[in-house]
Amino acid sequence: MDTDCIGKQTSLRQDEAILATEHPTFKATDNSQVGLNLEKEEAIHQIVAAQRRFFRTGTTLPIGWRIQQLKRLKSAVIAHEKEFVKALSDDLGRSEVEAYLCDIGPIVVEINEIISGLRRWARPERHFSGLMCFPSLVTKVYKMPYGVSLVISPFNFPFLLTISVVAAAMAAGNTVVIKSSSKSAACTAVLKQFFAEVFPPEYVTLIDGGHDVADICLAQRFDKIFYTGSPAVGKHVLSQAAKNLIPVALELGGETGNWCIIRKDADLRDAARKIAFFKLTNAGQICININQIAVAEEVAELFIEELKRAFVSQIGELAVTNPEYPKLITTAAYNRCAQLADEYRDRIVFGGTGDSGTRRYAPTIIYPIDVNEPIVQRELFCPLLPIVPFKDAEIDCLMDIIAEREHPLALYLFTRDIRWANRIMQTQQFGGGCINEVCVHMMVKGVPFNGTGHSGMGAYHGEWGFREFTHPQTVLRGYSRFNLPLREHPYSGKAGKTKMKLLRLFEK
Repeated sequence: MDTDCIGKQTSLRQDEAILATEHPTFKATDNSQVGLNLEKEEAIHQIVAAQRRFFRTGTTLPIGWRIQQLKRLKSAVIAHEKEFVKALSDDLGRSEVEAYLCDIGPIVVEINEIISGLRRWARPERHFSGLMCFPSLVTKVYKMPYGVSLVISPFNFPFLLTISVVAAAMAAGNTVVIKSSSKSAACTAVLKQFFAEVFPPEYVTLIDGGHDVADICLAQRFDKIFYTGSPAVGKHVLSQAAKNLIPVALELGGETGNWCIIRKDADLRDAARKIAFFKLTNAGQICININQIAVAEEVAELFIEELKRAFVSQIGELAVTNPEYPKLITTAAYNRCAQLADEYRDRIVFGGTGDSGTRRYAPTIIYPIDVNEPIVQRELFCPLLPIVPFKDAEIDCLMDIIAEREHPLALYLFTRDIRWANRIMQTQQFGGGCINEVCVHMMVKGVPFNGTGHSGMGAYHGEWGFREFTHPQTVLRGYSRFNLPLREHPYSGKAGKTKMKLLRLFEK
């Protein structure tokens, strides 16, 4: 657990901000842990208070100003690309291509989409008020920012899942406090310096530290919280936010994992190629990654052979020695993966090896697995890939079992029966997914992303992110002339009967 939750004073640009004298520096001293926590709490409280004062000045409200800040953010991302790539390599072992493909490039695309659409999204809506509101015929709905927002980001895509959410909050006119993951230490250090260089802390600032710092942040009176991570921590975030009735968006991985279904009529080679790519990406540490595969038993052996060939083709015979293959985030994560693999050692048909020194664990196929075994009732977040055989004629029974479990963040179907696939996609409950493809639904502009239930609440990306960080505020303008006495007493007698007739007429 970090003892320095805010870091050096220079990283917060205290000499340029209104908090110049308000931020203590937390270095390890002879103080008790209680004393340190009190200092941290006071400093974080002051950060939130300063952002609230800044928000109340109205500086963040003009759309032109927001666009200017987003352009500044985009330019800074491009300028710091090499630092981002190195930090991703240090924390996760990601190659330059994978770092740009999965973390850096999508940020630029996301900001571009926001900049191009923001004026249109933010335009007040005009609505006909209705005859009941005469003479006020027009009502407007303003897209108002919540105010001071808290963004809690994860370790697996530390730049994408921090900066893209911050961009949405900025586009909506909010100020932002960021609590990034202590697990991805190199990326957090780069992000902290990055935001300190680009924005003053009363507008956007990053706080680092462990779970104690996260809890201090959650105890503050923010106006909006956006958390990305596990369902277990999501429940904690939601319970803490409830104490202050703070609206929350949760982007979660799904408690029982994301399913991929391979029907017997699927193009097995195509499916294997796409699945192998996806499972290799970030060593399986992706919230929308395939947690387990259900394969029609009629083609299960053929599919597994195709999947083995795809893995070898893309990463080589010894994945753990390939410098392009990512590593697990911590030693504890590696040990959990290795221990679970050992529990199913007798059913490992591919992989099953690792290097604890580099924290790389090979993509590992485990077959056969029963649909009710524990390994397919939890999110794995690692390179293990359990395979569940099923009779193709009993596919609807399998889908019923999946539907009874917690809603996944993603669902992937491989089949030539598009009518069946469309029916499944329109009746199952999950965040998003693909038919005969994996993960690329995330790359589509203009569509929302998030889950439901144990896989999340709320949505973001593009306009959906702008909506997530804004409150629709309805305003009707009244007039002092031509007001009818329809709503006023008396409600009885002849006047009452006349009013009833008019009410029934107006409300048709």
